[in-house]
Amino acid sequence: MEKHFLHMTNGTKIEENLVACIGYFDGLHRGHQALVQKTLEVAKQMKAVPTMISFEPDPRVVIKGISNFKHIMTMSDRFSLAEKLGIEKFVLLDFTKEMAALKPQAFIDQILGQLHLKGLVCGFDFHFGQYGQGDYHFLQKQCDYPVFRIDKVEDQQGKISSTRIGKAIQKGRMEEVNHLLGREYSSEGRVIHGLHNGHSLHFPTANIDYSEELILPKVGVYGGYVLLDGIKKLCMINLGHNPSVQYQKRLSLEVHILDYKGDLYDQTVRIYWLGFLRDEIHFSSKEELIQQLKKDQTEVIKRWK
Repeated sequence: MEKHFLHMTNGTKIEENLVACIGYFDGLHRGHQALVQKTLEVAKQMKAVPTMISFEPDPRVVIKGISNFKHIMTMSDRFSLAEKLGIEKFVLLDFTKEMAALKPQAFIDQILGQLHLKGLVCGFDFHFGQYGQGDYHFLQKQCDYPVFRIDKVEDQQGKISSTRIGKAIQKGRMEEVNHLLGREYSSEGRVIHGLHNGHSLHFPTANIDYSEELILPKVGVYGGYVLLDGIKKLCMINLGHNPSVQYQKRLSLEVHILDYKGDLYDQTVRIYWLGFLRDEIHFSSKEELIQQLKKDQTEVIKRWK
């Protein structure tokens, strides 16, 4: 998939006709996927390239001055998933205070006008331009190409949104998260050296260096899996401070992969989170901890094998 960075002062070199969906798309959840599907459909009709337009940094960081804003997924994961969904070009807008201050018509002329758009798809709640004054109705009235609005996607609990998913992640409700995403929630990181306590417990773990950008699940033990050479391997996931062994201030992310004895050090591993098992517990002895780990392993096999 081609990636293009669009600035206010530098023009784009994209020459092809595009049909694009526009938004921030954190999580690329089921609601976002409805926009992507409409984009693919219209692009095929128009014989144009299906494209995603997004923003970097997060507009909330620029407009509200929020630093260290946490997200459901990294931008690189967003690129990868968009491509898997059928998007062929990704246009990332360099979102500055100057861009945020553009009047809606100026945003259409100066930013969207740099692209050869033959159609645009947005969500029902998409706003743009200074103070968010622009919306679907403004786009439909002012653009010389068709603009399509996708209504909210709901389940029995209400609207599917990035905010709702973020809160579910923080509460450790991974089954709900996976339902809302339309896929299994995952995170990726490089295997690094840890405290090497897993071997003495007969439950060796791979320590994963996670991105500080991500919204983390609540502290505890989870069931999940990793893909090794394309083979799904169940694992126990521990996100916590290791109070029973050696307390660590920064949360550590460790996985014990069932039926695996290899060395993954310095490799990049993607963890798929399936469900919450239990809270982190301080055990008074090594033997108590080992017995609990055996119970955790049995539960993972029972629920997900």
